[in-house]
Amino acid sequence: MIPAIDSYCFHRYFGDCYPGLERDPGRRMEVWDVLRLAGELGAGGVSLEGCYLPGDAAFLDRLRGALDAAGLARVWAWGHPDGLGSGRKPEAAEDLLRHLAMARRVGAGVMRICCGGRRTRPDSWPEHRALLLPLLRGLLPAAEAQGVVLAIENHIDLLAGELAELLETIDSPWLGACLDTANNVRMGEEPLAVVRRLAPWTRATHVKDVAPLPGAEGAFAAWPSVPLGEGVVGIPAVIAELRRAGYDGLLAVEIDYLHPRHGTDEIAAIRRSLDALRLLLG
Repeated sequence: MIPAIDSYCFHRYFGDCYPGLERDPGRRMEVWDVLRLAGELGAGGVSLEGCYLPGDAAFLDRLRGALDAAGLARVWAWGHPDGLGSGRKPEAAEDLLRHLAMARRVGAGVMRICCGGRRTRPDSWPEHRALLLPLLRGLLPAAEAQGVVLAIENHIDLLAGELAELLETIDSPWLGACLDTANNVRMGEEPLAVVRRLAPWTRATHVKDVAPLPGAEGAFAAWPSVPLGEGVVGIPAVIAELRRAGYDGLLAVEIDYLHPRHGTDEIAAIRRSLDALRLLLG
C-alpha cells in the first residue's frame, strides 16, 4: 500500500469552500504545488480531483510527465460534488466518459467516481438501486476500453451494504469501491464494519479520520476531519483489514472540513497523517 495525498485536501486553495464553515485562504494553488508538497511530505502517490484541473491534451501530457518524473502513483477523481445525482443525472455520464479518457492519458488505472452525494440520496433504496444499476452497467464498456477501473466512493449517499449490493450485482472487474474510511460515520455506521464490507471491492481509498464536534449534532459539521489516529475511525484496524483483503493501492489521505481545533493548517494535518500511515505500514 502506498501513502498518498488526495488533492481535495486543498479544496479551499482551488476556490471551493464549504459555505459557513470555511474561509477562503486568500491565495490559490495549482496542481504543481500539490505534486511538490507530495514530494516534500514523502507521499508515494496522489489522487487528483479532475474538477479543479484543465482537460486539454497539452496539460494532461505535461501532468503525466510531472507525475512520472516525481515517481508518483496516481488515481484520477471524477464527480465532485454530486456525480450522477444518485441516478437522476444520466447526462452526467457523458462527462464521466470524458474523464475516463483523461484518466488514461495521465496514466491512472483507477478513477474514483461519485454516484451522488448527501444532498441527492433518495429516500427509497429500491428506487436508488433501480436508477443506478443501468447507468453503471452502461459505463463499463468504456472503462474496459480505456483500461481504467471505476471506483465508486461511499460519498454520504450509500450505506456500506447498499454499495456492496451494487458491486455484487454488477460483478465486473472494471467496477469497484473507493473506500472513504469516515464518510459512513456521518451516516451512523460503525467505521470498521464499513471497511470489512467494502474491503474486498476496494480499488482506491480516502483514508480519513473524524472526531465529533459538540453542538453540531445532525449536521455535516458534526464530524470534521482530524489527523489520522486522532479520531474515532480506528486507522490501525482499517489498514489491517485492507491488508487482509489484498489491497495494494493508494492510501490517499483526505482532509475535507478540518476540525476547528486544528485551525486551517491542512499541511500540518496531512504531515501527521502520513507519518501515522508510515508507522503502521512499517
